[in-house]
Amino acid sequence: MNFYSIRTLAIRLGLVALMVLAYRWYDWPGVLGALGGVVMWILVEFTRMVRVLQRAAARPVGYVDSAVMFNAGLRLGMPLTLVLSKSRALGQTVSEAGQQPEIFVWTDSGQVQVRCVFQDGKLSSWALERPPEDGQADAP
Repeated sequence: MNFYSIRTLAIRLGLVALMVLAYRWYDWPGVLGALGGVVMWILVEFTRMVRVLQRAAARPVGYVDSAVMFNAGLRLGMPLTLVLSKSRALGQTVSEAGQQPEIFVWTDSGQVQVRCVFQDGKLSSWALERPPEDGQADAP
């Protein structure tokens, strides 16, 4: 179990506890108030996701400023939306559409690539791939 799945579970349990406590302290008006707060939180998260996708759509597909720095910020189990916010660009799709796992590649100006593999929307593995040096291209 990784950090992001524990976080998701904690959020769900916290929401259930909030509803139970709101009912217990303030009866049905408390539940409606808590529900209003939850809806506002969902709208803020939705707005955040749309903003991330708008920023990513405004840049070239598969391009990242520094592949090494992008690689250093990746963690196992990160959701795709968080990876998109770190790269600030949509990844170049390598895998077939709708097939699991999904594979995306980001490349910087030095042709250094970061290949990310997502299983069910979560980062399962990634690799930094550097281009061969001029002297090493001919070596066996």
